[in-house]
This record gives sequence, structure tokens and C-alpha cells, in this order.
Amino acid sequence: MRTLNSILKKAAFAAVAGMALFSAAPSAQAANLLEMNFGLFGPNYEGKVGSCESALWKITYQFKDKEADFWNSSLQFTGFSHVRETAFRPWASDNIPRRFCSADATFTDGKQRQVHYSIIEDGGFAGYGDGVEWCVTGLDRDWAYNPKCRAAKF
Repeated sequence: MRTLNSILKKAAFAAVAGMALFSAAPSAQAANLLEMNFGLFGPNYEGKVGSCESALWKITYQFKDKEADFWNSSLQFTGFSHVRETAFRPWASDNIPRRFCSADATFTDGKQRQVHYSIIEDGGFAGYGDGVEWCVTGLDRDWAYNPKCRAAKF
């Protein structure tokens, strides 16, 4: 049976060994001149975001793809009308430039619904090209922008 004395000796030895291990670790140092300036540049946004009409083809393609792949639906856009900008860079100027737009869309089921979307500078795949985030009122089946696409509007 172990005695209290032998348990205390082992605990003290473990504590000393742990302190020795941490004291052998290298100390932190500030970055040198090369490390501070090599490849460290911030975002350089120009505020050049496509027009509201320029994103409609991408929304059409993505909507068709999403409906077919995730919802087993053949629903598609047949046309757009009343395409309008609702806001451009509504936040501080150092944020990523966005253009917010809305449009009335007609679908293959004959119904007309509103589409709310934003065009984001350098928001495309891997930061190349404009990115588009969109929502169709009444067809936000995964509730990403609910209620009634409010989160996609400005």
C-alpha cells in the first residue's frame, strides 16, 4: 500500500518536470521586417460592382440548379421585370461593397414572386468576380433568409 509520503514525492516530481518542460520552450519574439511585410496586404476594394441586371443570369442558373438538386422541382424563371436597385454600399465605406437589388420574377408555374439579391464585389468563388446572394419570396424553402426574405433585403 502506498504511503502518503510516496504519493507526495511523485506529485512534486511531476510538477518539477512540468516546469522544466515549459521553461525550455522558446520565448515569443516579434516578427522581423520581412515577416511583417511579406504577403500581408489588406483588401483593396474599388467599389466596382455590377449592375442589378448583370446578376440575373447567375440567379437564374443557381435557382434552377437548387430547385432540381435539392427540392426535386422543375420550377424555373421565365422572366424578370421592374429590376431596381434598393441600396449601394449602405454601410461604412470600408466594408465590402454590395449592391442590393429587387425584381419581380415570373416562373414556369405562372406565378409572379419578388426576388431580393445582393451583388458582392470579389464575392465569387475564391474571391474572383462578383458574388450573388439571392432569395425568392415564398420559395425560401430552407428558411435561410426568413421571414419573407427579409435578411436578403437591405
